Amino acid sequence: MNPADVAQSALPVAASADVSLIALFWQAHWIVKAVMLGLLSCSVWVWAIAIDKIFLYARTRRSMDRFEQAFWSGESIEELYRTLSAKPTHSMAACFVAAMREWKRSFESHARSVAGLQMRIDKVMNVSIAREVERLERRLLVLATVGSAGPFVGLFGTVWGIMSSFQSIAASKNTSLAVVAPGIAEALFATAVGLIAAIPATIFYNKFTSEVNRQAQRLEGFADEFSAILSRQIDERG
Repeated sequence: MNPADVAQSALPVAASADVSLIALFWQAHWIVKAVMLGLLSCSVWVWAIAIDKIFLYARTRRSMDRFEQAFWSGESIEELYRTLSAKPTHSMAACFVAAMREWKRSFESHARSVAGLQMRIDKVMNVSIAREVERLERRLLVLATVGSAGPFVGLFGTVWGIMSSFQSIAASKNTSLAVVAPGIAEALFATAVGLIAAIPATIFYNKFTSEVNRQAQRLEGFADEFSAILSRQIDERG
């Protein structure tokens, strides 16, 4: 067999052996490498936020369940307030403590009129709910940004990689598939990394936004019920 034929037949095998994920990364242009490293860092950040939010929302749901069970168990509101006000609270308990604190301040100041008390109680509960929603929504903007911008950043890496590949083809004056394929594969790898970062970010963002809305509605429902209870007591004292 002609040695030249053996060498030519070995070229595709050698080329195919180099087309692996690690090889594609190391052979890519430095700008494409920077894009892929940035997207991989964003992907790790997305998963870290997602794990933190999953545990946070689970704790918040359990906290709401425990508070509602204590609130509707028939225990004295004053006793429940003394118990909760002695320690940091979040979620529904924080809304309750804020309303009760305003209630007690108004009556302990020996004010002769309770006019405007209902409005002040509603305001402090609304502020408490807004703070709680802000706490639950913290870092969700990162998920939205990665989910929307990730594919485009990956596409930028792909375009740059294809440009570099065409420049190499022009320099070598060789348009065979063995020369073109590795450069195109490197470029498309950047798009794949962008999708790997963006798809979970979009899924998590939609899921967590829905969860925040459900918990916000639950807080607003309790605030309306507790406001009605306090309104009746204000009318009785008035």
